[in-house]
Amino acid sequence: MTEKTHASLAIPARENEDGHALPPRNREWKRARIAVWIVLAVLAAGAIRTVVANILQNRSVADTTRLNAVQYVNVVTPTQADGSGNTLLPGTLRGYVESPIFARATGYLLHWYVDIGAHVKQGQLLADLDTPEIDQELAQAVAQRDQINSSLALAKSSYERWQQLRQRDAVSQQELDERQSTYTQDVANLAAANANVQRLQQLESFKRIIAPFAGVVTQRNVDVGDLIDAGSGTSRALFALAQSDPLRVYVQLPQAYAENVKVGQDVIVTQAELPGKPFHGTITHMSGAIDVPTRSLQLEIRLPNPDGALRPGAYVQVAVPAVAHADIMVPGNALLFRAEGPRIAVVDGNGVVHLRKVVIAQDLGQSLEIESGIEASDKVIINPSDSLADGDHVQITPPSASHGNKGTS
Repeated sequence: MTEKTHASLAIPARENEDGHALPPRNREWKRARIAVWIVLAVLAAGAIRTVVANILQNRSVADTTRLNAVQYVNVVTPTQADGSGNTLLPGTLRGYVESPIFARATGYLLHWYVDIGAHVKQGQLLADLDTPEIDQELAQAVAQRDQINSSLALAKSSYERWQQLRQRDAVSQQELDERQSTYTQDVANLAAANANVQRLQQLESFKRIIAPFAGVVTQRNVDVGDLIDAGSGTSRALFALAQSDPLRVYVQLPQAYAENVKVGQDVIVTQAELPGKPFHGTITHMSGAIDVPTRSLQLEIRLPNPDGALRPGAYVQVAVPAVAHADIMVPGNALLFRAEGPRIAVVDGNGVVHLRKVVIAQDLGQSLEIESGIEASDKVIINPSDSLADGDHVQITPPSASHGNKGTS
């Protein structure tokens, strides 16, 4: 409507507070329509962007799902078993002769002459004991022997005189027999006294503790003034002695490898604290039976130790030569345990998995000797997944990538 129309209808003119005229209404409607179209365009652009993002995300998820559906595996080719490997067994070094040294006499330790680590010879004095009770018993036994010896001399002279009197029929036969019995009894008493003196003299000699064989002192459990009890029942050992050259090594060989060894066979002994320094020993004894609880065969190995580099009691590893029981060998991490028995997964030229039933000839720990079930040209999957099934399609990892995986397996 125009201003004239407004005036006729008594409608005041469109003015603002400052008295200025407001713009026409058609211009305001035009601006409002433009704003609405702009808002609609922005909303449409946002919707289009959301739809495009959803489409791209769906495609990415589909590609990721497709890539994840492909199983990548690492494969190896079986190797030829030549039987040149070794079976590592834990062992303990022992002295060729080991013995605790106990006292045979009761007394006090007067002095000790060797300490731990000392190398001693056979018959060398280790310690002295003070045995006052034994000394007194020996003195008493010697006095009793002298007393019996004096009585024997009198009984002997009486018996000889009574023999002469009997020849002249001056005494009866009964009296002669009594003198003879007294003499014979004194002879026996003297023999008993001599035996008692010798026993105490022998016991007296045990005051000197000597080394029964040449070796090294591994323990000293007493000191000066200690009360020493005779025997090995409840008393403690004075010393412990071990012969360190040669040494013995005792190992438990599992039953599966019992047929691989024999007496006189050479073995290699190593100690972790002496890297790069192997020691050569010889199997000297084998147990004649398999130990039932452990199903193992005990071996005794003689190990020369002229320089004393090895010490009794140390933990070592013994490398026993192994004998090949089959021609094909695969890594131990290629084996699958299923309800039907052990299986090995191989991949054919089309990438299809085949689970082969195998017969294990020998388990060497990190590797397996396979008697039958696979061929030398098969591609064997290592570290197979538990969900791997017969007929699955897999992708073989390139050698460059699989090399790093094998290094960590």
